[in-house]
This record gives sequence, C-alpha cells and structure tokens, in this order.
Amino acid sequence: MILEDALLARYDSLLLDLDGVVYVGEQAVPGAAETITTAAAHSVGIRYVTNNASRTPEEVAAHLVRLGLPASASQITTSAQAGARLLHDQIPAGSGVLAVGGAGVSAALSAVGLEPIDASHPEVAQADVAAVMQGFGKEVGWHDLARASFALSRGIPWVATNVDLTIPVEQGIAPGNGALVAAVETATKRTPQVAGKPFPEIMRFAAERVTGSEPLVVGDRLDTDIEGAVSANLPAAMVMTGVSGVLDLWRADPHQRPHYLLADLADLLKPVPDLVWTSHGVSVGEASARVEAGLLEVAGAAVDAVWAAANLIWSQDREPSNVDDIAARFVTGP
Repeated sequence: MILEDALLARYDSLLLDLDGVVYVGEQAVPGAAETITTAAAHSVGIRYVTNNASRTPEEVAAHLVRLGLPASASQITTSAQAGARLLHDQIPAGSGVLAVGGAGVSAALSAVGLEPIDASHPEVAQADVAAVMQGFGKEVGWHDLARASFALSRGIPWVATNVDLTIPVEQGIAPGNGALVAAVETATKRTPQVAGKPFPEIMRFAAERVTGSEPLVVGDRLDTDIEGAVSANLPAAMVMTGVSGVLDLWRADPHQRPHYLLADLADLLKPVPDLVWTSHGVSVGEASARVEAGLLEVAGAAVDAVWAAANLIWSQDREPSNVDDIAARFVTGP
C-alpha cells in the first residue's frame, strides 16, 4: 500500500530514468521492481524516460520485464523518439536522415515517417541525406562519425539524442553519446540541437504521454535528469544509486537542484521528513546540519543528513572548507 504521508502520495505519475535508477546494466537496482509494481497497482502512471537511444521501446520494455518490472513499449520514452519528433517538424515527410547509433535511432525515425539511412553502411549517398540524427550505440565507430561529419558540412539539420558524456555500466562508468557528439562537433565546428535531457523536449514529450497530470521526475544525474526536470518546470527527486554523488549534490547549481533526495526508489513509499530551519542550521527528521566557524557538521541518518547539509550549503555565501572530508563519509551511498 501507499501511505498517506509517503512521497508518492503527492503525485499521480512517475517519469523514471532507467540507467542508475531502475537498473545498472543487466541488474535491477534493489527495491526498484517492488516499488514500481506497488505504484502501478495503485494506479500511479508509470513512464520510463531514457537518454539511451540505442534500443527500441520494445527492446527496453523486454529488458524491464526480464528484471521483474511492469512495462510495455507504450510506456517508454527515449531520446531517439524526442529527436525524431524534432526533425519531423523541420524536414518534409519521407526525407532521408543519416541514422548514427543503435536500432532505436532508426526505429524512431521510421515511426514519424522519415527514412533512416544507416551511417554504418559503406555506401551512403550523401545527396539523399536531408538531416543527421546521432544517438548512442555500442557499435558506433570512426566511419559512422566521419559520414555524419561529411553530411553536416552541407549545413543540414543535426539532432543529437543526448549529450551525456558518460553512462553507468556494470563494470563502471563508460563514455556516453556526448563523447561521440563532441568528436563530430570538433570535426564540423557545428553544434547540434539536443532532444534528450537536460533539454526540456524529452520531459515535455514524456509528461504529455504519461497517465496522470501531476508527475514526479526521478533520476540519478543532476546534469541530465534533474536539470531536465527543472527546465520543463517539473518536480524532481534524485536517487543515490547512480552517477551523481554527495559532493555533486552539495555543489549543484540552482538549475540542477532536486526537490527531494532518496536513497533509492523504495524511498518513494516512505514518509517525507520535514525540512526545518533552526537557529543552529537545518534539520531533516532526526538528522541535522550546521556550519560552525566555517566548518560543516552533520549528524543523523545518511540520506536525511546529506539533504539537510545540501540545503544549508546552498544557502551559504561560501562553501564550508571541510565538505570533501564530510562527503567522504557517504561515499558508498546513503
């Protein structure tokens, strides 16, 4: 059941990032399946929103089902879909688009009536290319990037599905689509339109399609998920199961600051402790944070202490000198 004072009781739908929130590689984040299943059973709208454009919605849904999650292709929003919608509004129906990336890029283009041209094919007819859409794909290589660069030299539209510099995988942190986009930027001296997070297009697209009118965005990356929610004027919760850590949170710019901090998705079903400003600092539940003689002091349960400290640090004119040492206490995640 969902408690009346649980965070999830405040919203009727969830826009969930995948990598680092629901799963990492082929492994589900502990508690994710149970939480999402409970939410769905109580008629909470569920939409999975991912910057990973390499797979089709059907492939993403099948992966989620294997992990024990309730999912169908109709519940998936990818940055490839958002990118294809951008190009659909800029070039005539049936136009050829050079598709750089995995199968999800081509599928999204076809779905909006555009003709994908495989960038990995050695015989690309440049005259047939009316635009370029670049998304992530593990098989993307130098030849794909070179063909994109050649096409872009003609000044045609260029959409990047996302510019995430890294992605979390089971073995650690690996280069993301942003690293590959940067290579083409260097070669062409051009900057793409970006469909995915942190730009608002994908969040607005997902919010339009989710069942419900009061969605909460949940993500692990401040520079994509949270900033994307802020840019689309949507409330956001950060989970500590992915890329962004304690120091990232404490040093976040205003446009990357979440409304809530969660250890993981299971915290959606728990009560939200009040954040209270006191004469000594900030308290969250039984946790507290204060600055004394320029030094940060925290006490209490990890997530609540980190959140209390975050709000306190954001209010300061100068960062406490010992934040690195204090953050190290939480390096393994709350």
